[in-house]
Amino acid sequence: MSEPVTHVLEVPGAVLRYDVRPSEPPGGPVLVMIGSPMGAAGFSTLATHFTDHTIVTYDPRGVERSERADADLEVTPEVHAADVCAVIEVAGGGPVDLFASSGGAVNALALVAAHPDLVRTLVAHEPPSASVLRDAHDALAACRAVHETYQRHGFGPGMAHFIALISLQGPVPAGFATQPAPDPATFGMPTEDDGSRNDLMLGSNIVTVTHYRPDVDRLRAASTRIVVGVGAGSNGEIAHRGGLAVAELLGSSPVEFPGGHGGFLAGEYGQTGEPVHFAERLREVLANGM
Repeated sequence: MSEPVTHVLEVPGAVLRYDVRPSEPPGGPVLVMIGSPMGAAGFSTLATHFTDHTIVTYDPRGVERSERADADLEVTPEVHAADVCAVIEVAGGGPVDLFASSGGAVNALALVAAHPDLVRTLVAHEPPSASVLRDAHDALAACRAVHETYQRHGFGPGMAHFIALISLQGPVPAGFATQPAPDPATFGMPTEDDGSRNDLMLGSNIVTVTHYRPDVDRLRAASTRIVVGVGAGSNGEIAHRGGLAVAELLGSSPVEFPGGHGGFLAGEYGQTGEPVHFAERLREVLANGM
């Protein structure tokens, strides 16, 4: 497969870095892969299964190689969507196919609502859309509690609280938000607070992404074909349930993908799913209109 070529793009409030892997042979269709807060590195394996496509990946503002001017500002899905729009336009324009994972799936829904002409097919894999769950009140309170733990005590406690939330099976208990956060050492997380508060997920996404409510009317009216994916191995988790809820709002049936929330990973970020089978399913969805 062709080696990725890295580019730099200045946008309001940030400097983004994105990668383009040319197709073999040249001229293949463009497939954009995005996550949030996961960066371009998370798609290293998945990209190798689509060498007949031109693959575009990027690091969201504030993640890995991409910078944001003010780390204290919340970054909303609309801001992320504008960044993705800018990357697509400078990389050649649309319409493109778009595979979006986790918070990236929420951002992609915001993108399609604003710019449906840019995206031919969106595969939104497990958007953690807590705002549309039947237990939204408790789920959103829990997300805010994770954010507060991070702000008060730092990365380790905040991440431990986050892991406890996303590991829940089924509705979020009514008292979860008021329960003490778990010991970070239990999850192998640092117990000392280094004073930094620049983690995009814990400092911003855990609130802005989960609280974002998709514009159902715009999405239903969009020319984009929207496919919501859920993981076979993540049934009952908040992102899986978010995917089911978004699909229901859009009046569509979710497509099950192999593995769990990170089913396409092969060791990236210490997670291993079922990347070969995941890629096969993604190719079927893109080619066959599932």
